[in-house]
Amino acid sequence: MSEMRLGLRENLPQFALLVVLNSFVGAMVGLERTLLPLLGEQEFGLSSKTAITSFIVSFGVTKAVINLIAARASDRLGRKPILVIGWLFALPVPFLIIYAPAWWWVDLANILLGANQAMAWSMTVIMKVDLVGPKRRGLALGLNEFAGYFAVGVVSWVTGYIAANTALRPQPFYLGIVVAIVGLAVSVLFVRETRPFAYLEAAAALQTASSVRPSLGHVFFVTSFGNVSLFAACQAGLVNNLNDGMSWGLYPLFFASYGLGVASIGLVKAVYPMVWGVLQVATGPLSDRFGRKELIAGGMIVQAGGIWLTVLIPTYVAWLAGAALQGLGTAMVYPTLLAAITDHVHPTWRATSLGVYRFWRDLGYAVGALLSGVVADLVGLAAAIHLVAALTLISGLVVVRAMGRPSPRPIPARA
Repeated sequence: MSEMRLGLRENLPQFALLVVLNSFVGAMVGLERTLLPLLGEQEFGLSSKTAITSFIVSFGVTKAVINLIAARASDRLGRKPILVIGWLFALPVPFLIIYAPAWWWVDLANILLGANQAMAWSMTVIMKVDLVGPKRRGLALGLNEFAGYFAVGVVSWVTGYIAANTALRPQPFYLGIVVAIVGLAVSVLFVRETRPFAYLEAAAALQTASSVRPSLGHVFFVTSFGNVSLFAACQAGLVNNLNDGMSWGLYPLFFASYGLGVASIGLVKAVYPMVWGVLQVATGPLSDRFGRKELIAGGMIVQAGGIWLTVLIPTYVAWLAGAALQGLGTAMVYPTLLAAITDHVHPTWRATSLGVYRFWRDLGYAVGALLSGVVADLVGLAAAIHLVAALTLISGLVVVRAMGRPSPRPIPARA
């Protein structure tokens, strides 16, 4: 076996494979982005927006909690076993949606999908960070998130197109069966373990791989509250996914209330993650060169502008522009937040700290879906969208105030 070396070029074949694999992970989410809110309203007869968005709550809570478990387990057991288990959770998802006789089946499918995303997406992130070392993390994360969210956008459009020409189910979800099988096969047969690269990085920094790892409780405290910059990143991640949870659950219903057809809704829903995905190829490396804070704060403010454009000017052109702005803002934020977390932590407990951040970030799906659903039921869809835009703007201002430059050395770990 050849000597291990850190770097993107040195590990390009495995890195490229993980990029492609993450597009399959993203495709599993794209199956739902356009269709599930419409399915709840039109096929299951749900009138309550809170009930319709319950599938996002189950997805978000599951993904948030398992992020913590998966990241910690990957530090102890390795990355590949967690990746493979994640794909096993994906296999039943399309079948549950296709054959669901009641809405709780859809909620169950999204518990499994949340587990899949927490394990499979988290591992593609951590494995790329392991491979490239400390100098190209922004680029690595930008490419990872590009692949995942571009696939979300493409599949959102494809499923909307299929549904417009057939039905809301089962035809659009056949694609999910193929995606889950291929993702599992690639993970089992071709992905290699990357945990030794984290140990190599630690040794290169004159901190041995046998350094005492802090407890999960200590890492949770430091990442969540103990360091003001990490706190700023966690709250921004939560609010970023809060507004994404709102757009996932309410935008299809909002657009349909103006008479927009399912194919056109699918196009609007595709623009946001596709712009988000493509631009991360640029924003990730930009954060390596120019720093994290400006991109994160600016991105949250741009997102707020896109959301307000969507609700204030209810026309198709404005909705496309709003989706593009929301995608631009999210592209500025998403890989940069992940890189900001890694700036401050020791390589041997980096995966656990990323898991804590992803816990808060993905809890935002549940908070956003529940909050926006309740507000929509009480005072209307537009009011819920306005509230989420305001929260997004406030989050950006918190980053401006609280986030500092990366420490020259990682925050020390305590046992």
